[in-house]
Amino acid sequence: MSRQRDIQDSINGIGERVSERVRHYADEAAERAGSLTERGQRLRERFGQRQGQYGRRIAHAAEDLADEANYQYRRLRRQVKRHPTATVAIVAGTVGAFLLLRHIFRSDDD
Repeated sequence: MSRQRDIQDSINGIGERVSERVRHYADEAAERAGSLTERGQRLRERFGQRQGQYGRRIAHAAEDLADEANYQYRRLRRQVKRHPTATVAIVAGTVGAFLLLRHIFRSDDD
């Protein structure tokens, strides 16, 4: 039973480190979403005076993009908070698949 607890503790430790890193990236994404919103508002003001309808469409598209980034950020934070071990498994699987594909495509080039 002790070995199983050690394995669980090590997985939880990895999960906490990964969740901290994911939170860090999510915070950066939120900052970028905020800057995109600000840029969209500035573009709307600048193009809105000159271009009318075109400026409004660009501004709405920029705001929609920022809203979507913010939604994905919040969704990711909830996922990490609720299921840290599953998040670690997903990240590990993604990285493993990337490395495998990279190895396969490099082998073809040689």
